[in-house]
This record gives sequence, C-alpha cells and structure tokens, in this order.
Amino acid sequence: MYRDDFLQAKLNERKAQDAFRVLRLQEGKADFCSNDYLGITHRQLLKENGLSTGSTGSRLLAGNWPIMETVEKEIAAFHQAEAALLFNSGYDANLGLLSSVPQKGDTIIYDQLSHASIRDGIRLSFAQAFSFAHNDLADLEKKIQAATGNIFIVTESVFSMDGDICPLKELVAIAKQYHAHLIIDEAHATGVIGAQGEGLVQATQTQEAIFARVHTFGKAVGCHGAVVLGSNQLRDYLINFARSLIYSTALSPAAVGAIQQAYQLFPSMHTERTVLQQWIKQLTSAKLKYPLMPSTTAIQPLLVPGNQEARALAKQLQKAGLDVRPILYPTVPKGGERLRIVLHAFNTQAEINQLIQVLS
Repeated sequence: MYRDDFLQAKLNERKAQDAFRVLRLQEGKADFCSNDYLGITHRQLLKENGLSTGSTGSRLLAGNWPIMETVEKEIAAFHQAEAALLFNSGYDANLGLLSSVPQKGDTIIYDQLSHASIRDGIRLSFAQAFSFAHNDLADLEKKIQAATGNIFIVTESVFSMDGDICPLKELVAIAKQYHAHLIIDEAHATGVIGAQGEGLVQATQTQEAIFARVHTFGKAVGCHGAVVLGSNQLRDYLINFARSLIYSTALSPAAVGAIQQAYQLFPSMHTERTVLQQWIKQLTSAKLKYPLMPSTTAIQPLLVPGNQEARALAKQLQKAGLDVRPILYPTVPKGGERLRIVLHAFNTQAEINQLIQVLS
C-alpha cells in the first residue's frame, strides 16, 4: 500500500473541527437538499435521445458537433443575448471566463459570498481582486474608487448558501457610473426566477447592461453543463483564451441534446414555479425554533450556530425521513453554520408539514 500518511494531519484537523466531509446516498428520504427545484430530474422528464455519449475531443479538435452550435443559438435567443458558448460545468465556465478576460492592471471586485468557482477563476487571473461586503453597495463603491484598468464587478443573482438575491438594478447603476463590466452568475436563478425561468437579469430587463452571464444546467434545468452569454466578440475571445474550454473534452452530443430538451421544457413549467412559491411562503411564515435567514427563494437557510448543533438537528430530521443537510464551518464562517433547506415543486404538503413540525 502506498505510504501517504502526510495527508492524515489535515484530515485529523477536519475531524477535530467536526467538519469532516463524507459522501452519502439519499436513501429514499424526502428531498430537502438537492438543487432539483422543478423536479425535472426527480420525475425523469428528460428522455434518452439516441445521440453519441462521447464527443471525441475538445471543440477545437474533433469535439464540435452541429447540435452544439444549434443549441447555443437557441439558448442565446431564449436569454436575449447576442451569443452563447457551452462549457462542461458552471465551475468550468466561471474558471474560463474569470481567468482569461481580466488582465494585469485590471481590477475584479466580487461579492464576498461568491461561489468557490468564481473565487478560483479570480485566483487564476492576473488582475488584482478585492471582495466587497455581501450585497453592500456602499462598500462596493468604496472598492471601485481604488480600482485601476478595466473594472469587473462579479456576483450571483441568487446566492447558493444564503438564498438571497443581489440588488441587480442598483449594481447596474453603479457599473454604469464607473464604467465597470458586470458578470452575473445565474446558477440558482435559471429555471426558477422570471415568468419562464429565464433568470434575474431578464426578469429585471437589465440584459443590455450585463457584460457576461453564466447559466448552469445542473440545478433546476435537470441535466449537466453551463453556458456563458455575451457578445459575439466575447464568445470569440473565450474560444481563443478560456483554458477550461480549449483543453477539455467537450460535452457529448447526448448531453447537449438533454440541454436542448430541458430548454424546451422548463419555460412552460408555470405550475411548478407556483407550487414552489407556495412552499416558500408556508415555510417562511412558520414559527420555528431556529431563525431562517432572509430569503424569498427555494434556498431557505436555517441558522443553527456550531458544527455539532447543526449536525445534531440534521440527524434528527434524517431520522424523521427528511433529507436536510448541514452546512458547516469552514464552508461557511464560524457562527454561520446552518441547515440548507431546499424546497422543490415535487415536495408534498405532508412533507412540508412534517418539516415544519420537526423544526418547531
């Protein structure tokens, strides 16, 4: 057996912090943890499409299939963008976009609660970068005033751990004032926010003011992959400089076919979005033992400070047949430990009632 004992010290640190991560199966419990907001995956609404399960290479070599360019045009049209470029995942999209576009001498200013993929893309950039306090417009302006070069403001429309929404119209106004470029990650808004699930940018009719949007497909859209929306010039730039695109085997035609099916399906899922809002209203109006963080989305974080306390309450819910997962330090700051309750259109009234009963 290979001697890799040098890894054990860091693993022991995690265990001492009661923050050791393990992989777990769902085990047939009521789903209150997945990002399958509309139930496209739960109900297996996407069918086998008979397309190739392998793309055979990078899109710059043998991996560029006709269906890819067709679907990119369809997605761009739906999202009212000039152009679209598919990536293998939201992580790859953020990594490719943020590592390649901002240059040395430029400045990236990002919300401090931005996803790890945004942070990692920024780490790979040669631009200087500063975070601003979460959704704090005054702090953002303060950071902008010290910026140099091209300025990029990066945030999420719906935040994955807090469930709250960015003040997009105000961000657009600030970006215009300082000639900054807005990049919006719509991962948790796609399929859910807007009359057709088009996302927060189009719901607020700000698409003309956004430099780049990232939509991902592994959540409400029910499949896999992501897309960057922007100008034709941005698409050309990413094809030439985004390493996560250039040096990755492309999505398979079967995967892209599933994306195409999903985009034909989720815009008309009005009933599911209505049911989701009904469950959100019922949970947020209930009197619970621990406080819910302010959120009007399907992500409803219940603050349970302390890793041990959050784990204990999660285990209590698991025993009741409810699959709710704790989010622990260091994923969130100390004191910000929580249960990340995720509501779905396919949850039943009985499941919602049981959830509220246990949490009360």
